[in-house]
Amino acid sequence: MISETSVNRHIELPIEGMTCAACAVRIEKNLNKLSGVQASVNFANEKAHIDFDENLADADALIKTVEKAGFHVASRSVRLQLRNMTCAACADHIEKALHKLPGVSAAVNVATETAKVNFTPGLVTVDQLIKAVVAAGYDATKINESSHNEDKLRRQAAYQTELRLFWISALLTLPLVLQMGGMFFGHDMNMLPQWLQWLLATPVQFWIGRRFYVGAWHSLRGGGANMDVLVVLGTSMAYFFSAVVTLFALDQHVYFEASAAIITLVLMGKLMEARAKGKTSEAIEALIRLQPKTARIEKNGEIIEVPAANLQVGDIFIVRPGESLPVDGTVVEGSSSIDESMLTGESLPVSKQTGAHVFAATVNQQGLLKCRATSVGAHTQLAAIIHLVEEAQGSKAPIQRSADTISGIFVPIVVLISLLTLGTTWWLTEEFVAALTNAVAVLVIACPCALGLATPTAIMVGTGRGAQAGILVKNAAALEHAEKIQTLIVDKTGTLTEGKPEVVDIVPVSSGSGNEVLQIAASLEQGSEHPLARAVLDSAKRLHLTLQPITDFSAVTGSGITARMQGIEYFLGSPRYLAEQGGALDEQHITALQAEGKTVISVASRNDRTLQILGYLAIADRLRDTSLKAIQRLQSMNIDIVMLTGDNAVTAAAIAKRTGITDYHAEVLPQDKAAEVTKMKADGQVIAMVGDGINDAPALAAADVSFAIGAGSDVAIETADVTLIRNDLMSVADAISLSRATLKKIRQNLFFAFIYNTLGIPLAAIGMLNPVIAGAAMAMSSVSVVTNSLLLKRWQPNPSSKHLEEKT
Repeated sequence: MISETSVNRHIELPIEGMTCAACAVRIEKNLNKLSGVQASVNFANEKAHIDFDENLADADALIKTVEKAGFHVASRSVRLQLRNMTCAACADHIEKALHKLPGVSAAVNVATETAKVNFTPGLVTVDQLIKAVVAAGYDATKINESSHNEDKLRRQAAYQTELRLFWISALLTLPLVLQMGGMFFGHDMNMLPQWLQWLLATPVQFWIGRRFYVGAWHSLRGGGANMDVLVVLGTSMAYFFSAVVTLFALDQHVYFEASAAIITLVLMGKLMEARAKGKTSEAIEALIRLQPKTARIEKNGEIIEVPAANLQVGDIFIVRPGESLPVDGTVVEGSSSIDESMLTGESLPVSKQTGAHVFAATVNQQGLLKCRATSVGAHTQLAAIIHLVEEAQGSKAPIQRSADTISGIFVPIVVLISLLTLGTTWWLTEEFVAALTNAVAVLVIACPCALGLATPTAIMVGTGRGAQAGILVKNAAALEHAEKIQTLIVDKTGTLTEGKPEVVDIVPVSSGSGNEVLQIAASLEQGSEHPLARAVLDSAKRLHLTLQPITDFSAVTGSGITARMQGIEYFLGSPRYLAEQGGALDEQHITALQAEGKTVISVASRNDRTLQILGYLAIADRLRDTSLKAIQRLQSMNIDIVMLTGDNAVTAAAIAKRTGITDYHAEVLPQDKAAEVTKMKADGQVIAMVGDGINDAPALAAADVSFAIGAGSDVAIETADVTLIRNDLMSVADAISLSRATLKKIRQNLFFAFIYNTLGIPLAAIGMLNPVIAGAAMAMSSVSVVTNSLLLKRWQPNPSSKHLEEKT
């Protein structure tokens, strides 16, 4: 229950020690028991995504809950570059300021003016560390590699440790397995003395396999059961049975080779799984590697090289041909072309002149550029992309719910099946050894890991691949819903068209000239940021027309404006608006211009209560080169296209005809777009909306799935489920294609995971699987699921044929 004065907070905790999906389910369950907490644990990227009310819970309680469940929240470290220090007392002051933060330990080096800070993610952030230093009277910036690098190094170290243990385990197990293999060539199964078999198997069981016992203990203590419980039960039954036979010299076969081989094979499977899982985040790693580590700045007339992390907003930096830009900025001197394919997926370079915006990690092609930094560190577009992809990869798709439910009860059911197998087989055959063998095989063939990895690994690869193609998905749910889209609503201006309207015709009606009509219109529009207003103002600027001061300005949203200029009242707006004011319009001339796909603006003045039409401005916004092909491709994907526009019916009909759209709604005011979306949703169809402007935000929010063209407003991008960096409607088709390919992989993975356990467990129960073979199969099940997800890397945007998207 959330309090009325709730203070909501979101944190991500990196969790160590999870071995299967059941672990993730147990952590999630324990966290969600806390008041005011909503948690989602991702087994694939080993993170807990938690929203909580700070009045009802705190980050420390969340971490303790994770620790109590038998897992560990990994700590992080960061290096800060300090400024304004003068002596050792300053260092002591900074250390004390940092130590006041929860879970923080810091060491300040006076000589290098740096601080190394260890902290627990969730309790504090790097920004809070920097704020603490600033509050103490100093300045600080982050200078170490990102936490991604630290995560990578930690995982590599853990992988190397596991690899060493695996090889030791393999060397100890090899003689036992070779002995078992000798059976197929008629050799005695007991070539090695039982005491030697015991000597080889014991370190594998209790030293190499210690991790499974620890994991099983933590799991059971936390009120659940995971894969470690199955491995421990299976191998312990085989080992202790064999140990009793050896100790009392009983006339029975021993199964030391089974217990040792199962542990070795499971370790091999986990290593392969870790290696494959690491590849699912390669897209993020590639984005991080793009940003250069150093930058050249101009200081006191000299060019010096500094760490890119030290750049501040306003700094002037130099980019030579062939170099990557260190931060976002604006060109202040020079001209060149820049490869922005890492942001947009578009291979053609973009020309840059003075005043143009440039972005971190894009590559300068030829000329020397001098730029002013506008966004640095976590505020660059590259950082925003990385953050958005991380958020999507850490989110949970609705399709995963059934797998999570099964994973939560999977292990207890398997243990029950194993006990029933032991009892039933012993009762039917009166052979305890055969019954024990079958029971062990049931325990080790079962694997909840594949179920847990089926969805998140595909989501991680899919969203990463999308980011490389300029498709940024906000969360996994949006990616899943995009597959189900039946109707796509498109805005006209800036979506189907380039969003850069120009005045192409000026038609004076009275005795005045075209320039006079344009001057009046531009004077009325001055200060407006509407695309049509900008077209009028740009045209007036090119003709060097002087804008007149206006008074009594009034606007009717989506219709027109009125104002006084030199004592005369003027009107500017759509023909319909001026007709409502009493103007006598030349309908034939207006219709002819609109039939060419042009938007017509009328200009009028009022004298003695009579509205006199002064002239018309015809504004054209060129269709994007790819709009027709994009519409055709979307229609070939069985998606209905509906165009919503505020333009008049004639202009809308002309644009619809040129793009092949048969269903369109004209003269829809901005405030009515959301209502149109809601009305279409009422028919039960899955509705998507794509737009680029502030007036599209309510409609985007109302749609089941929303797409924002990258050149659009921040409001539209913030509202949308999917942001398309490339200003191209074809990217919408790409996003839907990616969604379909990703969901196809998820369904394949879930099928593999379900069918594997559905077939494997019964076969093991009836004695058709040797425990060692069962262990090998279990080890490979997770690897096969992750490997199948990695095939998504073959997905390509904008295929030349509509059939290509189905080949992934």
